[in-house]
This record gives sequence, C-alpha cells and structure tokens, in this order.
Amino acid sequence: MINKSLVYDKAYKFAIRIVNAYKYLSINKTEYVLSKQLLKSSTSIGANIAEANGAISTADFSAKMSIAYKECLETKFWLNLLKDTNYISPKEFNSIYPDADEISKMLFSILKSSRLTKQ
Repeated sequence: MINKSLVYDKAYKFAIRIVNAYKYLSINKTEYVLSKQLLKSSTSIGANIAEANGAISTADFSAKMSIAYKECLETKFWLNLLKDTNYISPKEFNSIYPDADEISKMLFSILKSSRLTKQ
C-alpha cells in the first residue's frame, strides 16, 4: 500500500487547480454543466487515492486505485470537451491537461504493479 505519496500529492494539487478553474468557468464564462462534471471527476481522483491509502487488502487497494484511474480518464474527457467547445483556451488546456495525463499514467503503473503482485 502507499502512504501520502507522490501520486496523492499530485492529485491533490490538481484538484485545487480544478476547483479554481471551476470558479473561473462558473463566474466568468457562466458555464455550469461541463465544469461541474469536471469538478466531480477530478476531485474524485484524490479522494479515491486517499481511500486506497486506507485499504484493508490488496484487492481493496486495487479497486480504489482503479476508480481513481477511471475518474482521471473522465477528467481528461471533460477537459478536451471544454477546450473543443471554446470554454477554455488551448493555452489553458495545455497548462492543465498534462497534469491529468501524468496522474493517469502514474495510476495505471500503480494498478499494473498492484495486480502483478497479487498473482
């Protein structure tokens, strides 16, 4: 299992950025639906990593990390959609998307190794 790890720290900092992006989108762009979905999925990444940190078994750990990974993929979807509908600029997208991509790669790697050790 992992303690407050690098992936947890990155997910937490990413969630803070998304909360601020949500505030910006809802106040300045009066966009509430897509940005709310982004807010939910992105904050769920760190929440599931936190739950994985308290896992009572390898299977529990793997299940929570799997949810975190899927929420990260969903977050990337919402970011792409916000960019392609011009709610965020390509510059804003390029500022935040690589963080989501890095977190998803880290989570996938953790999932692979946790499932390999289970066999």
